[in-house]
Amino acid sequence: MPLGIEKENNLEKNKVNLVSLVSIERLKNRSDFLRTAKGKTVHKKAFVLQGRLRSDSSTNIRIGFTCTKKVGNAVLRNLAKRRLREVAKNIFPNNGVDGWDYVLVGKKDFTAKLSFEMMIKDLTQALQQIHSIK
Repeated sequence: MPLGIEKENNLEKNKVNLVSLVSIERLKNRSDFLRTAKGKTVHKKAFVLQGRLRSDSSTNIRIGFTCTKKVGNAVLRNLAKRRLREVAKNIFPNNGVDGWDYVLVGKKDFTAKLSFEMMIKDLTQALQQIHSIK
């Protein structure tokens, strides 16, 4: 077997293990985004974090990402969403709360350009703030 195929299989096995340890799903339906927007909101420099506790019995974390046309053209919006997804992938497994829906909304000029370390710090603080709001 070529070496590349073995590496590819090992990567697939690692992905399965990570998914089974942390149950994080993506929000995809417009109705879920609208329900989450009615929940708690925290504004940060690079993004807005919206969150709500779901009323169903599911215990997984669900995350959605969005950027309006105010952020820029399609290239900038996609860059902003890729950066938000990467930050979320690093922070939510440890700091997210089971049974919650979250939406990260990108901001013009900041989401695509702010340093990655600053975005991680902001998301950690935003999660703490959103769970302390009554």
